[in-house]
Amino acid sequence: MRTIWSRPRAEAREDTEAGRSITMPAAAAVPPLQQVLRRLAMAILVLAVTTLLVWLDRAGYNDNADGKVDLLDAAYYTTVTLSTTGYGDIAPVSDAARLTNIFVITPLRVVFLIILVGTTLEVLTERTRQQVRVHRWRSRMRDHVVVVGYGTKGRHAVETLKGQGMPKEKIVVVDPQQKAIDAANNDGLVAVQGDATRSRTLLKAELDRATRVIIALQRDDTATLVTLTARQLNRRAAIVVAVREDENVPLLKQSGADTVVTSSSSAGRLLGVSTASPHVADTLEDLMTHGRGLSLTERPVRQEEIGRSPREATDLVVAVVRRKKMLDYADPESATLKFGDRLITISREGSDY
Repeated sequence: MRTIWSRPRAEAREDTEAGRSITMPAAAAVPPLQQVLRRLAMAILVLAVTTLLVWLDRAGYNDNADGKVDLLDAAYYTTVTLSTTGYGDIAPVSDAARLTNIFVITPLRVVFLIILVGTTLEVLTERTRQQVRVHRWRSRMRDHVVVVGYGTKGRHAVETLKGQGMPKEKIVVVDPQQKAIDAANNDGLVAVQGDATRSRTLLKAELDRATRVIIALQRDDTATLVTLTARQLNRRAAIVVAVREDENVPLLKQSGADTVVTSSSSAGRLLGVSTASPHVADTLEDLMTHGRGLSLTERPVRQEEIGRSPREATDLVVAVVRRKKMLDYADPESATLKFGDRLITISREGSDY
């Protein structure tokens, strides 16, 4: 695999441009005071080691003041040498002392200076570090989920994905607002800031290599345009779109959406059910909320279930998906489970599939 140093200039420019809009979750930051104390301790350690080396080889040094070098003189010589002050009142005169200065004390001087200017070096290398992170992320990102819009619907969609076992490293958020980007980063997600109707923005999220796309925007017309752009970039990804009005569902289907969820009508139906039968509404809410008692899930048919009826399955089967066709549990075609079927089941939260 090419490293960041050997990649072509065009690819390096792409990573630099992408780094301006791609933000990643911040690594665990060390408190500033702790960083200062750590560097101070390292500097003191270098001073102590160098002082010990000079004192052990004190016979090879000459002090112009009294002709001998004690521990205090060794500490003094170390301080002025590592700080590159060098008054010359104490100097190495033997061959061994001079070799020690060349091969040991001079490298320690460099280390000492690096420690002192570590903060400055860290600032100077921050941009390169960001480019390295973006390059590595883009080279590894495959078969992930792109969530367009990190409002209420987008956040709950991400929570459900993580509850179903999707690693947060496999989820990328796209949103034009900085507030939403910050919220996604705080939740441990990589986020791309920009207009999702533009193909360049979606390509920064590596949408062309994603397996699923969730579009949870506020406006139906924007969601339609994003769906068209996403389908043009990726023909194989499953696209799920949330819209407000039922009349826009056919348009979204024609635009390339695989599944369209109507938020306003669904909420209205849930309100009606809650009025007529509160317990039914509570059960539906339980099924749709991760972490509650019951869970509505889709899973492949198990080997021991092949050839049996849905009623004999381990979990409560409500539908069977066979060759992309949905069959309810009472459909004669689903009377016998076959290899390759997928089951829509109701099971206890946390059960093994």
